[in-house]
Amino acid sequence: MNEWTDTREWLLGHGFAAQDEALWTEALTHGSMGDARDYQRLEFLGDRVLGLTIAEWLFETQKGAAEGALAQRLNALVSKRACARVARAIGVSDHLRLGRQAREDGAADSDNILGDVMESLLGAQLREAGFENARRLIRDLWAEAVEGDTGRAKHPKSALQEWAAGNRRRPPEYALVDRSGPDHAARFTVRVSVRNVGDAEATANSKQEAETAAAKAFMERYG
Repeated sequence: MNEWTDTREWLLGHGFAAQDEALWTEALTHGSMGDARDYQRLEFLGDRVLGLTIAEWLFETQKGAAEGALAQRLNALVSKRACARVARAIGVSDHLRLGRQAREDGAADSDNILGDVMESLLGAQLREAGFENARRLIRDLWAEAVEGDTGRAKHPKSALQEWAAGNRRRPPEYALVDRSGPDHAARFTVRVSVRNVGDAEATANSKQEAETAAAKAFMERYG
């Protein structure tokens, strides 16, 4: 069984159209391969399809919910972390096309890369099978997250902002303390501080995720 046959069988098994070999190979190819085409353009497309599908889904199912609550859930459900979680659940890592150094650096388990590739696969589904098929696939793959608690709790940064205001403190300040690792597997360390209270640090695969984790750590320590 050659590489494409194996990959196509895997894709079909998870509901993807998987007919055009060049399209799906592009969707699974990281820039470290040095190929002329990698997943970035399809990722751009898939991101928009995912956002619209989840927004419509929440609008239908969360009747009476305020715009802020809908936006909070939307942001959580389309985040890189959420996309990476779906990617891991269907085994994307086993079919990623990565350069040797990127694979050795742990790119196959990076939230950023897995999240990007998950979006690129959705973009490929749109291109090959149309919007309705892409929409149905998203509703299948994201069902557990939408029906579960993802995004229901208040975002840690919002919770910290409100805590500071409620305790008559200055707004929290976030600072990038360190950035390490290659671009495809970067690690960011962020410190959040509230004047006359204290600070907390956290490290993650993106600056935004590190800020969120730092806010959560601060609230656990001081909130």
